[in-house]
Amino acid sequence: MAKKECITQLSTTGATSTLRNRKTFPTSVKVPRAPKGPSGLLMLVVVLSFSTRLYKITEPPHVCWDETHFGKMGSYYINRTFFFDVHPPLGKMLIGLAGYVTGYDGTFPFMKPGDKYEHHDYWGMRGFCAVLGSFLPIFAYLIVRELSQSHTAALITATLLIFDTGCITISQYILLDPILLFFIMAAVLSMVKFDQQRYRPFSWYWWLWLLLTGASLAGALGVKFVGLFVILLVGLHTVWDLWELLGDLSLSLVDIAKHFLARVAGLILLPLFLYVTTFAIHFAVLNKSGPGDGFFSSAFQSRLVGNNLYNASMPEYLAYGSTITVKNLRIAGGYLHSHWHLYPEGVGARQQQVTAYLHKDYNNLWLVQRKDDNDSRSGTPDLVRHGDVIRLEHKETTRNLHGHLHAAPLTKKHFQVTGYGVNGTGDTNDLWQVEVCGGQKGDPVKVLRSKVRFLHRATGCVLYSSGKTLPKWGWEQVEVTCSPYLKETPSSQWNIEDHINPKLPNISLSVLKPHFLEILLESHIVMIRGNSGLKPKDNEMNSKPWHWPINYQGLRFSGVNDTEYRVYLLGNPVVWWVNLAGLGLYPIMVAVASVALQRGFSLGQKRRGMDVEGGGLLLLGWLLHYAPFYSMGRVLYYHHYFPAMLFSSMLTGITFDVLLKSTDLLLRPPYSDWLQRLGQVALLLSVLYSFYLFHPLSYGMTGPLAHEPGSAMAGLKWMDSWEF
Repeated sequence: MAKKECITQLSTTGATSTLRNRKTFPTSVKVPRAPKGPSGLLMLVVVLSFSTRLYKITEPPHVCWDETHFGKMGSYYINRTFFFDVHPPLGKMLIGLAGYVTGYDGTFPFMKPGDKYEHHDYWGMRGFCAVLGSFLPIFAYLIVRELSQSHTAALITATLLIFDTGCITISQYILLDPILLFFIMAAVLSMVKFDQQRYRPFSWYWWLWLLLTGASLAGALGVKFVGLFVILLVGLHTVWDLWELLGDLSLSLVDIAKHFLARVAGLILLPLFLYVTTFAIHFAVLNKSGPGDGFFSSAFQSRLVGNNLYNASMPEYLAYGSTITVKNLRIAGGYLHSHWHLYPEGVGARQQQVTAYLHKDYNNLWLVQRKDDNDSRSGTPDLVRHGDVIRLEHKETTRNLHGHLHAAPLTKKHFQVTGYGVNGTGDTNDLWQVEVCGGQKGDPVKVLRSKVRFLHRATGCVLYSSGKTLPKWGWEQVEVTCSPYLKETPSSQWNIEDHINPKLPNISLSVLKPHFLEILLESHIVMIRGNSGLKPKDNEMNSKPWHWPINYQGLRFSGVNDTEYRVYLLGNPVVWWVNLAGLGLYPIMVAVASVALQRGFSLGQKRRGMDVEGGGLLLLGWLLHYAPFYSMGRVLYYHHYFPAMLFSSMLTGITFDVLLKSTDLLLRPPYSDWLQRLGQVALLLSVLYSFYLFHPLSYGMTGPLAHEPGSAMAGLKWMDSWEF
């Protein structure tokens, strides 16, 4: 008996030892691959995708919609002129590069939609965006083929995207969207391909797809912050992947650590390095002063060639009689500014407006005066020191910076700040006490370096930039108030930027140039705050997230009346409504399949694509790229849905493929096969016919509007909210 127990123990020990020491992935394991299928099928997708996107790429030959922004920014890169935008720089850099290599010289002004391009070579920038947009159906085909192992599902997906008028339109113009969508789809395809290499860990192809996934993530985030959503998708998938590896008892802890570190390197460190490198190139190229200077700090501006602070010299300490500009330390807080316009009736006292303005302007200049005279004495002027009481006289209008107990225009718990008096003569409400943050009484005010607050003597409040944008009467500049809350914050802190006083000696400002990490951090803070503060422009359509999946409302790209060349961004109605049906059908089909499996039914190949790694991954991608918009406070537009639309189209391909293959549950062969083919043909013809009807929206139309007699689009305004 003891001998038998000993043999059993040895056998168990040997089995455990064998399990722990066996090869991780035996060479006999057959790696699953996507079905090869006819090579001509992928080639057909490629040809149709490129032909539909590149067709009439130069039409219309004028600026359309946001080309006025992104074409102009491409020109800024060619001219090396610094600008500000709420998005990271990669997309605009690529647009500028595409224009440069195709002969565009960066001289077209891109002033407004409708401006004729004339002799300027704009086709290269449009063509670049169209080429990237042409890859979207191709990537979608490959992704769905890998996930579902079905060429039919992949072909359905490719058909939906190739013949979607919305995807065509958004790919044909100088926009960030096709570049963003390209990197999102490239990231998903690389992730899926990497997942297919799970049985060949650390092989050449395994590393290739891992690094391509990381590079694509960096590209997506480098174009728009929306790229964070695909990063989250890949991150969640990676966590699930690592969790499964942790449960594989054939792997040692050392093996798991290698897998973890490889993913950290490929999916965190590499994207971070590439993303930061993008900004390094951005800052190196845009080294000339431009329209974006005023959004950034004085120290940031000192590195820009042509800026008045670049290699500049000025008096080191503030003095009476100086002409100065005063910049708020809040990011994008602006310069203290005034102009001849008055506050309107019902908004405090009807006196001269005082605002914060984000750009360099003559109306930003102020004279530093003593509280009781204009300091017309000769000789070296006295310095302004901590605790001094001064007046700030607006140079252009000669009115004093003034505060009183009237409520501020927008921040009602603060007091209004105005311009008051004539030729520097006012009253006691014009007096402000200078406070150097962290200073002591008698300390001088250092130009650029001192953080200064201005305390109103009469009311005890502090000069403050609220960051809120004034209405049209305030020229959409930033509200300036006098805050009764005296806590030191960047909004109540200012620095002296420009300083002119011929009676004082100058010093060089070159020592103030910030290092790379400082300007990287500052640029991100400015972008994030600028993004959240976006508001709709005049006559520009904005929409709500619930509008998007139902194709409720499009967006005008070009033209309004019947004499103009009109382009209207609107999805192919059949495609978008089939996608909507797919989103509803998929959870139902998963539930039915789960019940069937639980009851012991065999689903065979129909189970493929309905699991977590197939349709579940795509449904998660749709949710991550759609649901967050419900919580966003910024203005939203129809084109924000297109990343989610790509995921819903891929999910539709899998869903309808499984649904049509399920006809064998109702009919016996060959009738089930006939019904399946009939469904596929009906879906294809519906998409093609809808594309035939609505293709003028993408490729342009002239003549009567849809509701007018004789229109080419007569009878096609299926929803009253469509405006073509």
